[in-house]
Amino acid sequence: MARVRLIPYKMEQQIDGASEIPAGVEMIQAPKKWEEGFKGSNVVVAVIDTGCDRHHPDLSNRIIDGRNFTTENYSNPRNFSDLNGHGTHVAGTIAAVLNGQGVVGVAPEAKLLILKAFDGKGSGDSNGIIQAIQHAIKWRGRNGEKVRVISISFGTKWDVPELHQAIRKAVANDILVVCAAGNEGDGDVRTTERIYPGYYKEVVQVGAVDKEGNMAEFTNINSEIDLVAPGVDVMSTYLNGKYAKLSGTSMATPHVSGAAAILIEQMEQELDRTLTEPELYAQLIKSTSPLGYSKREEGNGLITLSNDSLNIRKSEQQKEKQTSVKGNKMAGSGFVIADAEV
Repeated sequence: MARVRLIPYKMEQQIDGASEIPAGVEMIQAPKKWEEGFKGSNVVVAVIDTGCDRHHPDLSNRIIDGRNFTTENYSNPRNFSDLNGHGTHVAGTIAAVLNGQGVVGVAPEAKLLILKAFDGKGSGDSNGIIQAIQHAIKWRGRNGEKVRVISISFGTKWDVPELHQAIRKAVANDILVVCAAGNEGDGDVRTTERIYPGYYKEVVQVGAVDKEGNMAEFTNINSEIDLVAPGVDVMSTYLNGKYAKLSGTSMATPHVSGAAAILIEQMEQELDRTLTEPELYAQLIKSTSPLGYSKREEGNGLITLSNDSLNIRKSEQQKEKQTSVKGNKMAGSGFVIADAEV
């Protein structure tokens, strides 16, 4: 049994109150889809993470169900409370409600299935994660709802065959699996940094950019990157009804998970049928805008939910950094932990 930990991330700022559309949600042009009537209505996204603050005013009515796969909360399977904050932050970026208060997620009418596989220290094990994936595959809502997207913001340096098998089964059941690329990047396009499950070919691997469209200095670079999303200074929900700005590919990933929920609603309404996982992946890749970086850095580009042109250009300074070796890792005053243990 492999011990797995959250991908190291950086706490930038904790905030008591907020009232805004986060910059990342704006950057991928989600509000344009809202204006067209698409907010991810009733699409179920499973979030495998540290749980969720189920009483947060921006999230409480977005949670359709949940389950605890850890020994935390007295091993109570019905108590998926978040004692870390990471899972609550991820959940808010996907589906925080649009009500003129607090923050709003990419798909504010999506439903969240909270699967707690990590404890307050950000620690979990491969068995719990696999059980969470299996639960997501089998889960059905009261009205026959099924999980359409699994959002994963954790990783290990070790290829765990049983984990890979579970992900393959999810994809075979037409569930899109969206994974963080990792935060061990050194800024050198010639070197490869990889973590699993992000590096598996079956998943959508997400790298991170800042608000100006520059590659985040920490984002992993490898040949399996599918696309990038905002991952620097991301504002979202946090513990005890509060808000926080965090940085990491963990924060980029839920932008893509939320975008997938919107695309599911839109395309299935237009086609009047259920999309397969390959079809959803194709729609996701069609909804990208190249930023001018190599495929190993940005994959197909920035997730973009509108055809409107982006006011993003790669700076000359960033071009110069593109092939330099910086060796920067995620650091800061926030919760930073090792990548994985076995």
